[in-house]
Amino acid sequence: MARDISAYLCDIIDACNSISSILVDISIETYVATREKRSAVEREFILIGEAASMLAKFWPDRFKRLSDGRKAIGFRNILTHNYASVDYETVYETALNDVPKLRSECFELLRESEGVVKDGPEERPETD
Repeated sequence: MARDISAYLCDIIDACNSISSILVDISIETYVATREKRSAVEREFILIGEAASMLAKFWPDRFKRLSDGRKAIGFRNILTHNYASVDYETVYETALNDVPKLRSECFELLRESEGVVKDGPEERPETD
């Protein structure tokens, strides 16, 4: 059974939430020095890129409304296929600066697409 757009948007929102949670009170120095933190954040970015890729393929008009959708897919490709060139500071800065906007854009698309989010993040449906 094919997944619908809300499933992919929720995947992105969950990954954004996870990244934010992982980086609470974490300095760049701690992030760079802690492989577990780096691996966890990179894994969430890979998930974001994969979900964004599905949005681009099946819902291109909505995907275009993600201001950094193409960058998310490209970032996933770098993390997956060119891992030796990953700059940890870039990952950290992307997490802090770009993830909140992506999360917000996905919430807006989710609201419009399904009407499943009423007033804010607390009312987002559970994902499997």
